[in-house]
Amino acid sequence: MKNKIAYMGLFLSFALILSYVESLVPFYFGVPGVKLGLANLAVLLALYRYGWKEALALNLARVFLSGFLFGNLFMVMYSLAGAAGSFMVMCLLKRAKGFSIIGVSMAGGVCHNIGQILVAYFVTRTAGVAFYLPVLLAAGLVTGLLIGLLAREAAKYMGKEFVKNL
Repeated sequence: MKNKIAYMGLFLSFALILSYVESLVPFYFGVPGVKLGLANLAVLLALYRYGWKEALALNLARVFLSGFLFGNLFMVMYSLAGAAGSFMVMCLLKRAKGFSIIGVSMAGGVCHNIGQILVAYFVTRTAGVAFYLPVLLAAGLVTGLLIGLLAREAAKYMGKEFVKNL
């Protein structure tokens, strides 16, 4: 139990560091809101290492802490909507056993962007935000692929018990 708490603290620290690094690097792909989602690497690794309950706690802590440390209330709203949708889909696909960690991450990236588009619609009451969807879906696939590849490589260094969960 003590090891689990220590590792979850490390996962949260890792997620916050990645969020901070991402906030420092200006990525602009012509569409507002496109980010790499580096902090999701920690959530994905926790999901595979410990399970959905621990990963959910990590995800919520990451969203609120990084939002208030490096963003604002709107950032928390958008991030929470994206994180909720992507987390549910990642848990379902992991449980289905038919997807690799890369496929789970890609689906999570796509669903994260769908959640953010839904929030953007409800905030702006403008259906025009849907025009961003094709670009955001493609970005979600690419960033999900990158995060999934990083997670697969990181898992190789995290011990035998971790790798058996992949």
